Amino acid sequence: MAEKRDYYEVLGVERNADADTIKKAYRKAAIKYHPDKNPGDKEAEEKFKEAAEAYDVLSNDDKRARYDRFGHAGMNGPGGGAGGFGGFGGAGGFTMDDIFEQFGDIFGGAFGGGFGGGSRGRGRQRVNRGSDVRITVKLSLKEIAEGVTKKLKINKIVECEHCGGTGAKDKSAYTTCTQCGGSGYVITVQNSFFGRMQTQSVCPTCHGEGRIIKDKCTYCGGEGTERGDKVVEVRIPAGVSEGMALTLQGHGNAARHGGINGDLIVVIKEEEHPDFKRKGNDLVYNLDISVTTAILGGEAEVPTIDGRVRISIDAGTQSGKVLRLRGKGLPDVNGRGRGDIIVVVDIVIPTSINKEERKLVEQLSKEPNFQRVERRDSPDIFSRLKNFFR
Repeated sequence: MAEKRDYYEVLGVERNADADTIKKAYRKAAIKYHPDKNPGDKEAEEKFKEAAEAYDVLSNDDKRARYDRFGHAGMNGPGGGAGGFGGFGGAGGFTMDDIFEQFGDIFGGAFGGGFGGGSRGRGRQRVNRGSDVRITVKLSLKEIAEGVTKKLKINKIVECEHCGGTGAKDKSAYTTCTQCGGSGYVITVQNSFFGRMQTQSVCPTCHGEGRIIKDKCTYCGGEGTERGDKVVEVRIPAGVSEGMALTLQGHGNAARHGGINGDLIVVIKEEEHPDFKRKGNDLVYNLDISVTTAILGGEAEVPTIDGRVRISIDAGTQSGKVLRLRGKGLPDVNGRGRGDIIVVVDIVIPTSINKEERKLVEQLSKEPNFQRVERRDSPDIFSRLKNFFR
């Protein structure tokens, strides 16, 4: 059996934390690991229960004093819960319904008792969820190549700082919904041709929350949210591409009455580069060389992401020849190597020449090697590129 973690560590608070700090820490942990936000995630469910157990002890002055003095061993006596959840008779003996019934005020009506009916046969109370926020982030080719951390200032719906997102003036400003009795759902029985039919639907009075706010927060009007700016730090990995979307859970719009925040969806937009065209993880560069360099050979400068490099041009290089600078392209976003820089050679023909140049060219044109030769076996540049990228 795994060793129990320190309750202060579970809630992420100091040992001298006051009751309000402990309450806020528990609420934050409970929302983060809530089963509605993590469906089917057993680890999240265990963390949810662990946080509830820690709060059960640290929110009770007697239990906290005993825990501070004796640790977990101090919880094994009368009133200590036999080393488990003190209020519910021992480790593993409590249910989700128990948690919400005991600590319903912590959630401000956002979460309620009953998970899928439970032993009480109640419907699960509705959890408000904020909408997602979608933004576009432009990245340069260098940022894509190296990865980058962006600080984004986003105007969105945020939790009301005055009521902590509950929408209520204080924790005593709630009343149980009389129509659904706090379950968040109402049952309707109707007579039909097939007999009496029973249906369950969201309570129209409390909208599934199980509680009604008596005294609303005067700052947010009872919504629990307001509009404001938030700075979000986003780490964008190297190798991302146009249209790729990164999702940051819980960084979207805040929900009414302290529910679950929506997500922030960051869509990647690539800035156009003056030299390169991207093809997957490869970068294509068009290299212009002179006629004399193509004939005699020589060197040429080619840009890369990290700076310019010199490459050799073989004598007799034809227009459309493809050269490859291996490993100089973009990294794969999944860490599977790096692409290349593909250099496509283009021979630039002068559009105007002087008399002496014309005379030299005319002399060369009479030489055997400069006679026009039909090369039917040589594919054109488009065919070469098509075959190259297969």
